Amino acid sequence: MDELLIDRHDDGVVVLTLNRPDRRNSMTDGMTEQWRLAVSDLRRDRDVRCVVVTGAGSAFCSGGDLSWLADRGAESVPDLRDRMLGFYRTWLAIADLEVPTIAAVNGAAVGAGLCLALACDLVYAAEEAKLLVPFTSLGLHPGMAATYLLPRVAGVGVAREMLLTGRTLLGAEAASAGLVTRTFPRESLMAEVLEIAARTAANAPVATRLTKVALAGGGHADLDAALRWESLAQPVTMASDDLLEGLAAQRERRAPRFGGS
Repeated sequence: MDELLIDRHDDGVVVLTLNRPDRRNSMTDGMTEQWRLAVSDLRRDRDVRCVVVTGAGSAFCSGGDLSWLADRGAESVPDLRDRMLGFYRTWLAIADLEVPTIAAVNGAAVGAGLCLALACDLVYAAEEAKLLVPFTSLGLHPGMAATYLLPRVAGVGVAREMLLTGRTLLGAEAASAGLVTRTFPRESLMAEVLEIAARTAANAPVATRLTKVALAGGGHADLDAALRWESLAQPVTMASDDLLEGLAAQRERRAPRFGGS
């Protein structure tokens, strides 16, 4: 069984679907390895313009597969540390892709599953999707960069409430709190996300990748840092063929056909 489905569209959009609906798409060892290979391939693929991540069935992702913890006595703390660090870095490699990434949270996003969504550039959720990080209720310290991603995306207050109390946010409330970008009815979520992905993929690749770099980590440290970056990055795009195509398309009142050069 393929635990990760890869659907490549002609417009440069690639959809990754976590495919263990019988286990609410928990991050099994098999899925983790398939994810590692897929993201590695996408990193080298110059035809990719945008990546969408979603889940099969009724859940987005229920987080890490914790069944192995019953045998925790078999591994020492240093061994567990190495195992978990490798697991975190494998899944969060989605954040290192140069192209825009979008999470389509079709259902429950729990623990590491929510962190995977938050590692994407844009997060769209079904209105009734449940988002929660119940680490402490399981006796676990948060993992998968939860203590970094939640405060960065939604602010320290929301992060504290979710991580310390285990509070669940539904999609619409999560959007109000800034945890997700926007919500849609579940039945139209994927159609809406694929339309957004197609629009994103249609933009100039060099300009889009440079803009993603500029926004990394929540943006520049201060105004001067932004001006110094933009005074270099904007001239790079001014010297590109894509700029000439964009201007020609505007003049001719047609859709641009960017080549990424």
